[in-house]
Amino acid sequence: MEKQPLQNSTLILVLGILSIVTCCCYGVLGLPIGIVALILANKSTKIYTENPELYTGYNNLKTGKILAIIGIVLNVIFLAYVIWILNIVGWEALQDPEMLQEKLQEFQQMQSL
Repeated sequence: MEKQPLQNSTLILVLGILSIVTCCCYGVLGLPIGIVALILANKSTKIYTENPELYTGYNNLKTGKILAIIGIVLNVIFLAYVIWILNIVGWEALQDPEMLQEKLQEFQQMQSL
């Protein structure tokens, strides 16, 4: 019997890569991409473990799953960083460059104490 490619293995790999690449888009774009890749990877892993002799492409699946996990972690860290910056500086200061400079100088003075 001829082996067939594992369902969605290439898609999972591409989504895992995209979740890492898009982590600097405020953590909003890459996070759902990584979650979708992880869900698809779990489903395909179950299919593969039932009959591993029938499928090829498991290495793409494993790599995509690892990249998706890394992408999710990076996106969560970046999203937490953006929330922290918004908490320190404030939304109004981000819209006014002069106010932003004042807030950053205040923050630097607090750090130097």
